Parts: sequence; C-alpha cells; structure tokens
Amino acid sequence: MTKRVIIGILFAFFFATIQLNAQDLVHYKQIVKELSSSKYQGRGYAKDGANKAGKYLEKEFVKAGVDEVVCQPFTLDINTFSGKMKMWADGKKLKPGHDFSMREYSPGIYGTFPVYHVDTLNFDAEKMMADLAKPEYVNCLVACEFWFTYRHGDVFKPLQKKEAPNAGFLYIWPSPIKFFKAYGHRVVDKPIIWVTPEAIDGVKNIRVKVDNKFLKDYECFNVIAKVEGRRHDSCYVFTAHYDHLGNLGRRVYYAGANDNASGTAAIVTLAAYYAKNKPEYDMYFIAFSGEDANLRGSEYFAKNPIVPLEQIKYLFNIDMIGDNNPVQYCETSDEGLCGFALFEQINNEKHYFKALNRGKLAANSDHYSFATRHVPCIFLENQEGDAYKYYHTIYDTYENAIFDSYEPVFRLVRDFVEQYH
Repeated sequence: MTKRVIIGILFAFFFATIQLNAQDLVHYKQIVKELSSSKYQGRGYAKDGANKAGKYLEKEFVKAGVDEVVCQPFTLDINTFSGKMKMWADGKKLKPGHDFSMREYSPGIYGTFPVYHVDTLNFDAEKMMADLAKPEYVNCLVACEFWFTYRHGDVFKPLQKKEAPNAGFLYIWPSPIKFFKAYGHRVVDKPIIWVTPEAIDGVKNIRVKVDNKFLKDYECFNVIAKVEGRRHDSCYVFTAHYDHLGNLGRRVYYAGANDNASGTAAIVTLAAYYAKNKPEYDMYFIAFSGEDANLRGSEYFAKNPIVPLEQIKYLFNIDMIGDNNPVQYCETSDEGLCGFALFEQINNEKHYFKALNRGKLAANSDHYSFATRHVPCIFLENQEGDAYKYYHTIYDTYENAIFDSYEPVFRLVRDFVEQYH
C-alpha cells in the first residue's frame, strides 16, 4: 500500500468522523428547533402543546431505531392563561411577557385599580395597613419588590386573603420578567402580577384584563423509549423533561429552547447512538411531561416504574444544556456520589469542561424524584452561561439558544457508561 493511499484513507476516516459528529449536532439542532417552534405553543397545557410535543418525540424515538416506545399517561391539575392578557399603566399599554406576567396560581382579573407603592426604604407595617384602609386605596393593587414581600411574609401574606382591603399584588421583578408553573395546581383568592420596575415606576392606576382557566385532571404522558442491551438484570436511564410554560395570553408563548428542548434533544440523540451501538445493559430514555408543574411526570413514574428502581445502575437527568459555560453544573443523589469521582476523572482526562461544579441536591428537576428514592443519579445543567438570563422568559428561543455544551455532555455521559462498573 502506497503512502498516498494510506494518507487518503486517513483523510477519509478523519472527514467521516467529522461528518458523523456534525450530523449528530445537526439532528440535535433540528429537534431543538422543532420543539421550540410555534407549533407547540411553549409545550404547555392550555393549547395541548405538551401532548403534541410528546407525540412528536414518540415518532422521533421510533426513527432513532429504539426497540420499544410506550407512553405512560397521568393527570394533573393546572392553572393556565391562554385568554385575554392586557394591562395598561396610567394609560400606557404594557406587553405581556416583556413588561408583566402572572404568578402561576393567580385568578383572572378585570378592572381599573389604584396602585399603592410600598416604601421599602422606610418600611412601617402599621402605617402601610393604615394607608390601605384609606378610601383612595380601597381595592388597590399593592406594588412591592418581590424579595421584600418574601422577607416580610408575616406582613404581606394576610393581604392575600379575601377579607383584606386590597385587590391583589404587583410583584416587582427586574427585566427580563419571568413566568412559572410550579405551584399552578391551585388558584388563590387574589391575583399576583409580576411587573418590571420600569413599567410600574410612579404609576397611579392600573387597568387590566386577564383570563385564567383552571384545568382539572388534565391528561399528560411520559414518553419512554427502550434500547435492549445484552443484559437485562440492570439498566441505565436517561431523562429530560419536554413540557414547558405554555402561553401567556392568546399571542405570547414561551418557546423553551434551552429549558428544556436542549435536554430532550440530547436524550433522543443518545437513544439513536445506543440503537446503533448495542449496549451491555438495557437503556431507557424517558421524556417527562409535567416537570414545570412541580415534577409531576417524574413523580408519577417513580411511583409507577416500568422497571424496578433498584435495577437502575445510574440515571442521568439532562436539563438546560443549551448554553456555553465552560464549567458544568451538576447535582448527585447520595447514592450517585459513588460515580461522581469517575465523572471527574473522565472530565480531567478528556477536558470536556474546565470543571464540574457539584451543587447541593435540590428539588429543581426530575432527578429529585429518583434521588429521594435512593437511585444513583446525576443532574446535568449548564448554568450561568450567556443563555441563562433567558431562563423562564419569552426570550428562551431557538435564536438565543447556544449549542456549545451538547457534545461535551453527550461524550461525558457516553464515556461514563463505558467505564462505570
């Protein structure tokens, strides 16, 4: 064999490797783009976006070549906002998702209301209560910086009750304004509106038209794909949540490209990899719904597992990796600590990230449902990169997504599975 032929073969192998890696990234981006498109309306519940996304993922797992795909149904109660969403501050129209949003457990609200601005620098609870009893502030909206109300909960919580004189609250939060779903399983007595300081500064009156709709026993499902290994006595599990925040009014939706189309796309491409490279153990790839509604999908699975939890060698929960922080954040269960040294060893050898920053275990994603049940697991989330500021805002779009973390996360997980015993 001539030197020229050998060089040609090496170049062909080199470019084939690049092509393979590039194709994986192309597939990954396609899934993120699809899931964050207007077709799924933020993968929420009011317009059935979450379930439409689940059906799409079911097809994607089949296309990936897995051995089996099943959907695990469950129900949840959730408050939604897909109707009217209008607000004016002293006559100036505010933009939903940009200037204001709703606390997830708020009722709807209609009318014009005076605004009472809490003096946080010279705060006097007795004076505030006396002011709220004055005729000009009856049925007002109390405007206050959110964390101040949190620190003085003993003063502000009574104002949330029906008998208190105010109509509701304006929680001041810096731009970009956020939206949540975690505690939307109920509706409270009074509305709470998140609003930017710029939108509310010096405002005397608020006019508002907001509809809410409470969905009782809304039907969701987890999408579970399986790649059979050579052994069936143990398994690895890869999880990501595919639901997101849905709508804020009729026109605004939360695309959720980073949170969590990024993680969902990763487990689909991992499924495709293991479908082509038969693993030693069975592999399960679970796309959870209901995560943004307080981990409802993973809790249901953990209580109704299709494989005994004690057979899980290790579980990887991939959430919000559409970013570019060179330091990878992670959390482990107590049982998962047994594998963390291997993660660090692999990362130190391969330099996938500058470091792995292990934080304290928290109920912030679906791994928690398994960690509390003694399953060895790790949570991978690329925090504090350039895309992180868009977390739970309308700006978490495909255009703002960053794809730097996908390949190093993929390879770190793959290498761990190859070496873990």
